[in-house]
Amino acid sequence: GLYKLHAFAVMPNHVHVLWALAVPLARATGAIKGYTAQRANRALGRSGPFWQRESFDRVVRGAEESARIRHYIEWNPVHAGLANQPRDWPWSSAHRVG
Repeated sequence: GLYKLHAFAVMPNHVHVLWALAVPLARATGAIKGYTAQRANRALGRSGPFWQRESFDRVVRGAEESARIRHYIEWNPVHAGLANQPRDWPWSSAHRVG
């Protein structure tokens, strides 16, 4: 596979992802953005660019930093006022059904 997904949160105007990549970053983000843009445009009945060109990335060095970033990602919907607890946001790796 292109990547191993560790954490994510889909927000109203951006996405957070913590992943381990098996390919260059540009290839992984290009594949994800291309696929999701096609699906979103189809669902919305539109065409054309969907994602902005830029992305913000950083190299995670070690388990402690990874845990801190996972916490940040999964608590982002709570801090934005979209959920009471991370598990309540359905578009997140923290979401728990039931």
